[in-house]
Amino acid sequence: MPSQLLQCKSIDKLITDSQDPAHRLRKTLGPWSLVALGIGAIIGSGIFVLTGTAAAGEYSVVPHWWRAQVLDLMLSLIRTGHVSANIMHGRPPAGPAIAVSFLMVAIACSFAGLCYAELASMIPIAGSAYTYSYATLGEIFAWIIGWDLILEYAVSNVAVAVGFAGYFKAPLAQLGIHLPDRWSAPLWAPQGAPHGYFNLPGFLVVLILTVLLVHGIRESARTNNIMVLIKIGAILVFIAAGSMLIHPANWQPFAPSGFAGVVSGGAIIFFTYIGFDSVSTAAEEARNPQRDMPFGIIGSLIVATVLYIAVALVLLGMLKYSTFRYGRAAEAPVAYALRVLHANPTLQFVIIIGALMGMLSSLLVFQYGQTRIWFAMSRDGLLPKIFSAVHPKYKTPHWSTWIAGFAVAIPAGLVDISAAADLSNIGTLFAFLLVSLGVIFLRRRQPDRPRGFRVPFVPWFPLISVVFCIVLMLGLPVITWLRFLIWLAIGMVIYYFYSRHHSEFAARRREAPAELGSGASLPPAR
Repeated sequence: MPSQLLQCKSIDKLITDSQDPAHRLRKTLGPWSLVALGIGAIIGSGIFVLTGTAAAGEYSVVPHWWRAQVLDLMLSLIRTGHVSANIMHGRPPAGPAIAVSFLMVAIACSFAGLCYAELASMIPIAGSAYTYSYATLGEIFAWIIGWDLILEYAVSNVAVAVGFAGYFKAPLAQLGIHLPDRWSAPLWAPQGAPHGYFNLPGFLVVLILTVLLVHGIRESARTNNIMVLIKIGAILVFIAAGSMLIHPANWQPFAPSGFAGVVSGGAIIFFTYIGFDSVSTAAEEARNPQRDMPFGIIGSLIVATVLYIAVALVLLGMLKYSTFRYGRAAEAPVAYALRVLHANPTLQFVIIIGALMGMLSSLLVFQYGQTRIWFAMSRDGLLPKIFSAVHPKYKTPHWSTWIAGFAVAIPAGLVDISAAADLSNIGTLFAFLLVSLGVIFLRRRQPDRPRGFRVPFVPWFPLISVVFCIVLMLGLPVITWLRFLIWLAIGMVIYYFYSRHHSEFAARRREAPAELGSGASLPPAR
């Protein structure tokens, strides 16, 4: 058992398994499709929603210790010996300095992105951080990060699907179609949000995208490319129009909560950047992964960062940051700012369409990434084999895609879990941390293996990535850590009772000669 936990899967074996006709995916993606895939995931609801929330901060009438940032509690405990001074009403506002938060998170992600690029060029296999961890750190780390990514993708997509339903009502209303709340809002929602019987738009949009994903990655990529062009166009229109409505006084004070607000804002808006790791889930379907994966990962990060900072500066120059704390201003800050400042109705409609396209492309890419992680885990035996079954015609993991579709669509119809979106942040940061460590391990263990891309200044750049990830994780509230640990505990129970008995290394143990039971070790995995 202990040796199995730390057994690493050979990179050559991973590549050989991916070429098995029963589990082979079709290679159709070029470099620009990979960039569009990354932009489709990164620039979603966050740019239209979370920018205002992070700038204004979050406030609750009743203070709770579990709302406090872990980093604040630790510093308070060190300085004063108690944490009572850090019982929080919410999170401090970042103000216009949210632009600095975007830059800080982009820098943190860029170090992690370089690490992803190196591993993706070496291990062009579906599964992203899960596969890289299996090849570098061992089976138990692979299971933990795979289980973690399942939560990350599912929670974020439920939140985006619910947000899509809220935005979708606006263009319908302009066409004279009014969806009642009882069929366009979830049954369970936070206090103050609309409640209904079932969120039908949120449910249907996920199933429609599921059908598209089942029919093939080429068709899905083409659809995503169109949506990405539309939403980038809408963002550029907002930047151009909004820049003429800026009042410089709204940028003062620039950082109302100092560095604590910048870090808190970064922890909130990190949710908007997590999509770039979705590019690495497409490695097995890229035509030239050694060359194109680094291009897709780094290119999508650069484009997204420039757009995020520009939107943040324009939006917070249009209205004071405190405006976006409550109500409609918090739910749809970009659309709200345009309406309050009496922008052209056509412009407002364009922004709404851009927001919808952003959410759709984000949903599409995350649903795609989720199924590829399930596919990789199933092919390794850690999940049931049905998840790695490939459709004979479309060459997609169809069962995995349908199961993932209903796993997101049904909760999106029933519950608004946007308050738990921080789970996506902590899960992604944990994945980034392990990927960064994986680069260091592989450089030591297999220094001569060909790499299509190399991270400069190893081990320093990966270690900087690790430090950034830890700081941002500590910037999340206590309740997020508790939820994350509970989810990991559930995963460890499943691993102990199912996955460890069905993995490749468990099969090797059963097939090994009898003398292995008397003290000999398994043959080396590498």
